[in-house]
Amino acid sequence: MFSSPIIAAPMAGGTTTAALALAADRAGAFPFAAAGYKTAEALAEHLAPLRAAGTDFGVNLFVPRREPLAAPDAAALLRYRDELAAAGYDGLPGGAGPTITNEQLTDFWDEKIQLLLADPVPVVSLTFGLAPESVVQALHRAGTRVVASVTSVAEAVAAAATGVDALVVQHGNAGGHSAAFLPAVSPGPGASPGPGGVVELVAAVRAAVVLPLVGAGGIGDAATAKAVLSAGAVAVQLGTALLRSEESGARALHKDALADPAFTATAVTRAFTGKAARALVNDFVSRHSAGAPEAYPEVHFLTAPLRAAAAAAGDREALNLWAGTSWRQAQDGPVADIIEGFLKGL
Repeated sequence: MFSSPIIAAPMAGGTTTAALALAADRAGAFPFAAAGYKTAEALAEHLAPLRAAGTDFGVNLFVPRREPLAAPDAAALLRYRDELAAAGYDGLPGGAGPTITNEQLTDFWDEKIQLLLADPVPVVSLTFGLAPESVVQALHRAGTRVVASVTSVAEAVAAAATGVDALVVQHGNAGGHSAAFLPAVSPGPGASPGPGGVVELVAAVRAAVVLPLVGAGGIGDAATAKAVLSAGAVAVQLGTALLRSEESGARALHKDALADPAFTATAVTRAFTGKAARALVNDFVSRHSAGAPEAYPEVHFLTAPLRAAAAAAGDREALNLWAGTSWRQAQDGPVADIIEGFLKGL
């Protein structure tokens, strides 16, 4: 299914650059491109270097929410906007908040699916939900392998029923957004990652489905990666482990924070985007996790100018410093050196 036991995770928002993906490929890892937050045109431009290299690679898509916000969540979104306004952050949009087009709400899903059907890629992975079986079948007809992201046995069983080719099994220790799509397992603010770790979760999913599995979440060293493979995964996916690399497009503030002993913990929060995500605990996480509604991507667009202003001002206390629980093990330097260290330890 994959050409390597190491996969370079797709990290949206500019972190996974084409340079990172190509360097990961040259180092012997399987590279993913991140389509999240990109228009179809921007995605095509992002993929051009990977296509030109003729390598085996994947593209990750956000599965959109199609229904409008429930009334309680919409009301909570307005309260959250008022909470942030009262806190006096620079850049926060005034009035009723940012204008969001339908294409932005769905993350340009229809346009990107059409692009990937017209000009197929080797692998498409899905997160935040399951694609309709018709979309999975269409991608298969185009010659594309399809991977779904899951966070529990129940989600794995549901994903397998859609006809996908493999699963990324993401534990709650992962940095950034949770892939959870079933409400019963979606983590809330401050949630612990649950019993065990990615090794135990992979083993549980392995007992329930027959698809190839990729383990993800809290994999900071080769020993953990080896244990995940022994539990039944065909590969492991590295995200936070690559954040500080030279090729990463993460902000310097973010990279430096991962190495700063002043940060002592991570937490699951909806404060930045309205979707549960694990980040280093800073002032924004501490102050606003409790009030943040489950409203993605509306909260993402609400806080985007705030976060941009914080980055411009060098204020890491108002930034989304995504980090998995093994963030202290993240190394700087070339991606090739980081991946080589993992491969040598397997």
